[in-house]
Amino acid sequence: YLKVSKGYLGIYKTINDAAAESLSKYNGDYLNLNGLTGLSDAAAKSLAKFKGSLSLMSLTKLSDAALESLAKCKVDSLSLDGLTELSDWDLKNLAKYNGNSLSVAGLNELSDAALENLAKYKGDHLSLGVLTELSDAAAERLAKFNGDSLSLGGLTELSDAAAESLAKYNGTYLNLDGLTELSDAAAESLAKFKGADLEFSGLTKLSDAAAESLAKYNGTYLNLDGLTELSD
Repeated sequence: YLKVSKGYLGIYKTINDAAAESLSKYNGDYLNLNGLTGLSDAAAKSLAKFKGSLSLMSLTKLSDAALESLAKCKVDSLSLDGLTELSDWDLKNLAKYNGNSLSVAGLNELSDAALENLAKYKGDHLSLGVLTELSDAAAERLAKFNGDSLSLGGLTELSDAAAESLAKYNGTYLNLDGLTELSDAAAESLAKFKGADLEFSGLTKLSDAAAESLAKYNGTYLNLDGLTELSD
């Protein structure tokens, strides 16, 4: 981590172009600029040269040029969780980011075309943690994501067809922590997920049939932390 006298750089809300150019030369692993609420095109182009993990979680908007620069950045991990809206075109560009982990967890609504573009991201970790709805067609597209970890913890409901599609995702980790209910059919489908880690910490109840299905899950870790009652 890069520290300054008052703490992490995450306390700063603005950065000028010269400072961004200087920071891009930092040789550490992680650069926390989570306090920034704005970023110029020139600053984005400079920060894209940083080679560690870059966190910009307070940015609520970026110009097309700034986003295009960040999509070409060399960082291992890119967090843009403050963005609440991105066009399909922007997401098509962002999906070209070559780092290991991409988090755009602040996006709560995405078109099927946007999700299809994001599914083409070639890194290992994709986080869409605040996305609240997922169409059947979008679930089918996202299931084709080739990375290791898919986080959809913002989903509050999931159709049986969408669950059947997500069960076919070939990664290791699938996060569905936002679901508070799970149909018997959805549980039966998701129990067939072949990854090692399946997360349902938002579920507060589970039918006997759903429990019987999930008990057949062959992964390493099944999270049902939210259950407050369970029949014999």
